[in-house]
Amino acid sequence: MTSKTSPSDMPYELRTYRRPDVIVVYRTKDDFGGLSNMASGFPLYVNGMRIPTSEALYQACRFPHLPEIQRLIISQQSPMTAKMKSKPHREKSRADWDAVRYRVMRWCLRVKLAQNYDTFGRLLRTTQGRPIVEQSRKDDYWGAKVCDDDEQMLVGQNVLGRLLMELRGLLEADRIHSLKVVHPLNIPDFLLLSKPIGDVCADPGVTWENQSQTAMF
Repeated sequence: MTSKTSPSDMPYELRTYRRPDVIVVYRTKDDFGGLSNMASGFPLYVNGMRIPTSEALYQACRFPHLPEIQRLIISQQSPMTAKMKSKPHREKSRADWDAVRYRVMRWCLRVKLAQNYDTFGRLLRTTQGRPIVEQSRKDDYWGAKVCDDDEQMLVGQNVLGRLLMELRGLLEADRIHSLKVVHPLNIPDFLLLSKPIGDVCADPGVTWENQSQTAMF
C-alpha cells in the first residue's frame, strides 16, 4: 500500500511541552492513565458488539474490508494485544488510512466518552484545563517524545493529547449530555464485521432518534 499524507493526517505543528506544566499520559496505572487508549475499564458497544477498549476499536477500523481480522482484534481483552494482532496486517489497511486515521481516532474517543460518560468524563474534568500530553518513546505524531538533552521537555505534534483537550472542552459545555450520542463517520466503507457502523449511544438499546440532541461531526 502506498501511503499518502493528507492535511487531515498532520493537523498540528510540532510543539514543546514542559513536563511540570502539563498532564502527562504515559503509564495506564498512573493517575491519568485512563486517558490512554491502552487503558482497560472503558468497554464500548458498536453495532451491538462489545469491544473491550478504544484501542481495539481504532485498530479494527483499519480493516473494514477484512471482517475476520476485525473480529480477531475486537476479541482481545488486552489493548496491547489488540494492537499487536493488527500489526502483521498493517499493509492491508484501508487504502485511505493515513488520510482518515485522525478522524477515526477522534470518533473513537467520542465513543469512549459517550459510553463511559461518568467515569471517563470525570477523568477528563480532573485535568482542570491543563494541557494534556501523550508521552511516547517513538511516536511524535500522536504523542510527544522526551528531548535527548532534557528529560523535562517533551516534543511532538501530540495529536492524541490535543484531541483529548478538544473533547474536554466539548464536555465542559455539554449541559444536556448531547455527547452521549455519536454519529458514524462520513467516510467510505465505515464498517464493522461487514455491516455499516450506526449511531453509538450511551445506552446501546437507545437510538439517536430518542434523544433530543445529538453529537455531530
